[in-house]
Amino acid sequence: MLTAIVLIDTEPNLIPEVASQVAALRGVSEVYSVTGKADLVAMVRVQEHDDLADVIADRVSKIEGVLRTETFIAFRAYSDVDLEQAFALGLDD
Repeated sequence: MLTAIVLIDTEPNLIPEVASQVAALRGVSEVYSVTGKADLVAMVRVQEHDDLADVIADRVSKIEGVLRTETFIAFRAYSDVDLEQAFALGLDD
């Protein structure tokens, strides 16, 4: 399974409509409205690299109101336990 985090900039007056259309796409598991440099963040989970192009370049980017996208491909997921160990720095409680 491949996971991509997609930042989406939209026309400000179309954020809810764009979010609904993106969320309805096959391969999109979640869509969030966010603060910061992007208007929306979409989580895309697919089986093949070609599927990323299908979802992001061929579908998300062509939704009316989408101005630009920026995609981050996830390499590895860390569980809460892994994160706790990474930040513990070997210090005793």
